[in-house]
Amino acid sequence: MAIILTYADVFRPSDKKSAWIYDVILIVAGSVLIGLSAQIAVRLPFSPVPITGQTFAVLMAGMLLDARRGSLCVLLYIAEGLAGLPVFAMGGGGPAVLLGPTGGYLIGFVGAAYVTGLLAQMGWDRRIGTTILAMIFGDAVLYAFGLLWLCCLMGANKAVMVVGLYPFIVGDILKIILAAAVLPAGWKMIRKKL
Repeated sequence: MAIILTYADVFRPSDKKSAWIYDVILIVAGSVLIGLSAQIAVRLPFSPVPITGQTFAVLMAGMLLDARRGSLCVLLYIAEGLAGLPVFAMGGGGPAVLLGPTGGYLIGFVGAAYVTGLLAQMGWDRRIGTTILAMIFGDAVLYAFGLLWLCCLMGANKAVMVVGLYPFIVGDILKIILAAAVLPAGWKMIRKKL
């Protein structure tokens, strides 16, 4: 697999110490962005899983930073939440959130950021079609963990899809369209400046 630069790599300093500091700043900033986006939330009366902006932030963290830094952002975000900081959806925090209905999605965020980051490293964020596919694959990882955990809590039945997948499809499509519009266009601008 040929490694291609991600957005974060374009601006990364060349000396080791500065590069390390740069990476740490990106990872911390990414975790803060995910925490802030989790506060953009709408509780659904029929579902224990709210609609939030954090899925977009997680997938974009992977696409912009790379697989390693993107997944480290998510791990730091989860650690912040487990420590009791109110960074989970609707100001939640603490271990109970991870054990609740949204816990599978939170764990799935790590894999989703990793997958989208890996695909971005392979250049999938350069074209609209491959950006769309990368975001779909990231969403698939996220939902695999989220729905599996909901099945553990609710039993494997149709209700899991009704509360854990169907209400989120339209929002996910909009997030994918936004990413497909922004990421390739950003690369065109970067190429003109380089």
